[in-house]
Amino acid sequence: MKLQLDHITVAALDLAEGVAWAQERLGVAIPPGGVHPLMGTHNHLMRLGEGLFLEVIAPQADTRPGRPRWFALDSPAARAELSRSPRLWTWVAGCSSLHAALGEVAGAAGPAVQVSRGTLTWRIGVSDDGAMPFDGAFPTLIEWPEGPHPSGRMADAGCTLRRLTIQHPRAEQLAGQLAPHLADPRVVVEPGDRCRLTAELDTPQGPRTL
Repeated sequence: MKLQLDHITVAALDLAEGVAWAQERLGVAIPPGGVHPLMGTHNHLMRLGEGLFLEVIAPQADTRPGRPRWFALDSPAARAELSRSPRLWTWVAGCSSLHAALGEVAGAAGPAVQVSRGTLTWRIGVSDDGAMPFDGAFPTLIEWPEGPHPSGRMADAGCTLRRLTIQHPRAEQLAGQLAPHLADPRVVVEPGDRCRLTAELDTPQGPRTL
């Protein structure tokens, strides 16, 4: 099962704060996306190139979904960390068959859940408690419907991803689980004392970092 880098995700407890944080660092506007009723979240979205985009996501205030939110947004540890500042939180990899990928990609979160935003519906692997493998350093897997990638309909501010560096104490294990499925020179896994993601981007204002 081959995976493709699909999008990188900035998380915040408040969407306006998350968007302001990302826009200040990139020097471009990130337009509204929509609402995910099943997960009780909403987002802003921006294209980063062919088949790739940036997402800024946060819980919707006063919304209680019938299940734990994705990307560990309901966990006390995550909320404590995000209360200090929004941050580049995790990344998502696309696949042609989520059912097959969940059976082949060691460590991938599942089961498959059908999610919608407006008229767009897709399948994504989300654990029952919302937790992410390797604290978010391992990608969430997604399967889009047939047809053009959703990034083609997103605003293009002239930003492209140059490099995504993923640091984790178990970097060797993480890299080993990814190696049979992902071959993207932009994605680099390195040892670190904690989970940390860094994205280097080319923007109209020059190189910027999240």
